[in-house]
Amino acid sequence: MSPEELSSIHPRLYHITRPSALSSIKEHGLLPASDLLTLFDVPSAQRELLETRRRPVSVTIKHPAYGQVTLTDNAPLSEVALSKCLDDDLEPWDWIRLLNERVFFWVDEKSLNSHLRANIKHGEQRVVLEFDTLSLVSTCNKRIELAAINTGSTIRRPARRGLSTFAPAHLYSYREWQQLRGGRDRIKELTVKGTVQDIDAHLIGHYTV
Repeated sequence: MSPEELSSIHPRLYHITRPSALSSIKEHGLLPASDLLTLFDVPSAQRELLETRRRPVSVTIKHPAYGQVTLTDNAPLSEVALSKCLDDDLEPWDWIRLLNERVFFWVDEKSLNSHLRANIKHGEQRVVLEFDTLSLVSTCNKRIELAAINTGSTIRRPARRGLSTFAPAHLYSYREWQQLRGGRDRIKELTVKGTVQDIDAHLIGHYTV
């Protein structure tokens, strides 16, 4: 799927963060949890737990030079539920590690708002970053992956998932991707494996919710 085809279907991408993370994002880019753990020199034993186990609450990590950042909880995941819906001989910790290697974007406002309604706790502020799809995807093209499910949730009859859930966008046209998914699915998430740099080059704006 070329950046042009993908942007014609979903011209905007949305990422949710905390107000306190904006300065770090401006400096370092959007980093997946695994890259943040590397940047912040988190000890290997603690790192292994944070990368492979469910985080029922958000976790703050600190660094003498970079200050502190918060790793968002993955409370909507259940390790028990994951064990029943994973393919390719994956274990729950394998799936959680895959999630921690990626930066996630919602591809439309309907999915974004549904997530916000379901997951923002009373009194907690979040910032929505809105990106130009063509600009971002053109830069990260070979690292863009598409998913037809909410990969970070196992609430309500969790969909089956495995190594093919994250489909490299550049390998397929949109129609080919749909055919792989049975012909009817639509893109639910767009992910980037690794860090998204030069945020200002792709950012349209942001707003607090």
